[in-house]
Amino acid sequence: MAPPGEAHMDRPLCLIENHLDGRLVLGEEALAVLQRIRQPVVVVAIVGLYRTGKSYLMNRLAGQRKGFSLGSTVQGNTKGIWMWCRPHPHRSDHTLVLLDTEGLGDVEKGNTQNDAWIFALAILLSTTLVYNSMSTIDQNALEQLHYVTELTQKIRITSSRDQSQEDEDSSEFIRYFPAFIWAVRDFTLDLEINGHSVSEDGYLENALKLQKGDTEQIRRCNLPRLCIRKFFPSRNCFTFDRPASRKKLRRLEDLQEEDLEEEFLESVARFCDHVWETSKHKTVPGGQAVTGAMLANLAKAYVDAINSGEVPCLENAFLALAEIENAAAVREALSRYEEEMQRRVVLPTGTVEELLRTHAECEREATRAFMARAFGGNIKKFQDELTHELNRKKEEFLQRNEAVSFNRCMAALENLSQDLESGVRAGRFSVPGGYQQFLEEQRQMVEKYRLLPDKGVQADKALEGFLKSKETEANSILLADMALSEKEKEVEAKRVQAEAAQRQQELLEQELARKKQLAEDQERSYEEQIRLLREKVEEETERMKEETERIVQLKLQEQKKLLEEGFCQKSKAMEDEIRKLKENNNSIFAISMATLEKALPHLISLAEQGMQYYTFHTMAKTAKASAAASAPEPPKGAEPTKK
Repeated sequence: MAPPGEAHMDRPLCLIENHLDGRLVLGEEALAVLQRIRQPVVVVAIVGLYRTGKSYLMNRLAGQRKGFSLGSTVQGNTKGIWMWCRPHPHRSDHTLVLLDTEGLGDVEKGNTQNDAWIFALAILLSTTLVYNSMSTIDQNALEQLHYVTELTQKIRITSSRDQSQEDEDSSEFIRYFPAFIWAVRDFTLDLEINGHSVSEDGYLENALKLQKGDTEQIRRCNLPRLCIRKFFPSRNCFTFDRPASRKKLRRLEDLQEEDLEEEFLESVARFCDHVWETSKHKTVPGGQAVTGAMLANLAKAYVDAINSGEVPCLENAFLALAEIENAAAVREALSRYEEEMQRRVVLPTGTVEELLRTHAECEREATRAFMARAFGGNIKKFQDELTHELNRKKEEFLQRNEAVSFNRCMAALENLSQDLESGVRAGRFSVPGGYQQFLEEQRQMVEKYRLLPDKGVQADKALEGFLKSKETEANSILLADMALSEKEKEVEAKRVQAEAAQRQQELLEQELARKKQLAEDQERSYEEQIRLLREKVEEETERMKEETERIVQLKLQEQKKLLEEGFCQKSKAMEDEIRKLKENNNSIFAISMATLEKALPHLISLAEQGMQYYTFHTMAKTAKASAAASAPEPPKGAEPTKK
């Protein structure tokens, strides 16, 4: 079994099935595997023409010789998108998700639109996209990659922007698109240009140079080059010799290492190391890491959009994902709070302060767990929901604490008073001097009660309730005691009344202290919520700024290449894109801070309401106590007034 939050797959599973009618269907078994993955995922997808050996490379990335089906005929073997989740070779806290896609251009399909959607999905789901082709990178190879020229028709960034505006501005696409690797198979040429040796990356960059001129033919030749350069500024190239003789290739997955060409194995090793080392984990805007469960929800959102005839919209997909994840983050945080409270708290606690202190610690852990998982512009809504639920659960613990304490105290009092009750029933105190004897035994019982440990927060309230319930018996014994004069009985009645009033005042002061503690805890809670929200917004903003700076640097490199190639006008257009990116970077910060400032008054008002609640109850209780203290004394000879 795999550890919790990780994946263990002995074989690939179909993630997206490609039906003959063009519909895409998600594989339930593959989705279930993704849903169990709580780790960040590094997603590597491979695309290319069918029968070009894509599956073999993916098996090597998985660290296996077999897995994705290779096939040995001219018929395409992989249909749809197949997934294989493996432990990441170099990052124990990440999961490597490999996506092997159906070969493009399969003559048996007869549906080029379907190919375009498979290509688009590979881009939308991956962090590294491998394009696999044969022999060389020439104009024919570039034209076979025509799907890249259709990306702005297959993917939308937002639902509100004008399509033509998106077509012109590739900078936002770069924010979401994967790194690009061109894998050239069966490469037999020397890596030389104009008599000078070049690297594999240099070979790719030379192939992507634009042709000068403004004819229709040149524009058509430059289009795929421009699109690759615009959408994939982070790109690399790897060339591979033929792995073995044509005869042996038919059983490639059964060949041992010694049966393969050494140059091929070296290239495969370099390719795998590069992918493992440089491929980033998938993120959403703001830099939040995407887990397997989140990837499953993204796949569902994209496939649902395609099947409904719409263009997948990244903004809509991320908004929907944020709703799902943030709701799950609330549930996870509440579960964490309950588990920690159950583990740390033994009811009843000695004081309210003790329970509130533990609550504060558990609330802090729960909120941090929520903030670690939550993301997007709607965090505040779910943070409010979490705060409300945590307050409700705190009240439940407070009530349970009081109930457990009260029941324990009443049980102790009933046990300790058994002898006293027996004496009353037997008439032991119905004699001259019996009242003083009754008071002495009751005092001894109360002393024993006070010495009992672990009574909890309701110790005094339970005692007061118990003594109040015995007032009738005490008054009866007092009035029947022939050893006392009427004057002495009157004085005793006033003493009893004064003691009861004193106990009531002490209980009132305890209640006021409790209300103050609750109000202070509420204020502490909301101040922490403000701080954590501010930290989250600033963290996401900083990550967005860092991401934008990375894109700007890639754009600057591209602009420099355009200038070197003599395309001044295109370089100027690139300069405008860079300027827009920097402006967007500043606006992202401004919007984030505005969102935070908008949330603060609400949080502050909630904290103020807590203090107002305490002040109101303090005034009300004080007024009630003053009224009770100023009440007229009972007439002589009357029974003490029950309060």
